[in-house]
Amino acid sequence: MMSEKIPKQPIPGRLRLAGILFAIFLIVMAVWGILSRMRHEHELQKEVDNRHMMVKVVIPESGTSDQRLILPVNVRADVDAPIYARVNGYLKTWYTDIGAHVKKGQLLGEIETPELDQQIYRAKADVATAHSNWEIADVTAKRWQNLVATDAVSHQEADVKTADAKARLDLLNAAEANLKALLAEQSFQKLIAPFDGIVTERNTDIGQLISVGTTSGQALFRVVDNTKLRIYTEIPQNYASLIKPKMTVHIVFPEMPRDTFDATVLGVSSAIREDSRTSQVELYMDNKEGKLLTGSYAEVHFELPANTTVFRLPVSTLLFRKEGLQVATVGKDNKVVLKNITIARDLGRVVEVSSGINNTDRVIDSPSDSIVQGNSVVIKDAPHNPNGEHSGHEPEGAL
Repeated sequence: MMSEKIPKQPIPGRLRLAGILFAIFLIVMAVWGILSRMRHEHELQKEVDNRHMMVKVVIPESGTSDQRLILPVNVRADVDAPIYARVNGYLKTWYTDIGAHVKKGQLLGEIETPELDQQIYRAKADVATAHSNWEIADVTAKRWQNLVATDAVSHQEADVKTADAKARLDLLNAAEANLKALLAEQSFQKLIAPFDGIVTERNTDIGQLISVGTTSGQALFRVVDNTKLRIYTEIPQNYASLIKPKMTVHIVFPEMPRDTFDATVLGVSSAIREDSRTSQVELYMDNKEGKLLTGSYAEVHFELPANTTVFRLPVSTLLFRKEGLQVATVGKDNKVVLKNITIARDLGRVVEVSSGINNTDRVIDSPSDSIVQGNSVVIKDAPHNPNGEHSGHEPEGAL
């Protein structure tokens, strides 16, 4: 007898939907519970962090400021003379080229001046004419004075002749003065060296037109005496009072980095420029061997007197507040103490502080902008000095 198969009864649609909805409800409740727990933990951690901020501290490094000042300078010859044209004409010839060593009064070149030569010829003729006119007028005046004694002529007529002779003499003097001026101008045909030195420029050549006042300020020759050098530099206002005459400084040239040359402070302007807040200083340097060249770039090193004791801190510790420049330190009770400081010198990544802190302070590095007096903090790492080395002090009372 064959067994009778019982057909499966299909699950009603409503019951299946209820099961799905119940499963979704369980999943939502589980996710909500997880998210609630995570949010609660985050808020708890945030509250802890607000009450006890994690910070890193540094210990100020004490020492004296070496006050070394390095400035760029340009080196100049003690005497530098550009030779300009004083007459119009053409360059007739030149005798010295660049690099030539010349003596005082040595001829550098000659200018040909045909127009000036003609003016001198006319001036000489004017002098001769004026001299002749004066001679005849002088003789006539003397004769009329003799005739006055015999009453042959009147005093009035004699005085007229005397005045005419004087006028002729004045014309002669004017003509002679004009001739002397032209002859003096003619002396500038010869270009001569004003002192012993070296020719560093020759900006002309034979046959070149020379027009006074239209050469764009360019010198025909330049002669320098570089056996002595003068150096000018601008000292910042903060250091101006430390620079004194006769102070010895060191000059370093980039092409000779291993050599150091001594120079002496020759003069100090004793005034501050309003536009740059600097004071000009003049240095004197011996160069008898001619090793150094005028116009060179160099660096001047000032070894200034040591300043008072300072404390070095990284610039990342500074707080710029309306109360002034401050740093945040950690007190013995691990609470923030804000201190006002005074910076003696800014060295870039490190500053030198002259007042406001001491070498036992634990200064917070990279403090939050919202940090305030009395915040509780937890020191993250052992304090270190501004050079990045551990100081050996362990954090006290970390919460």
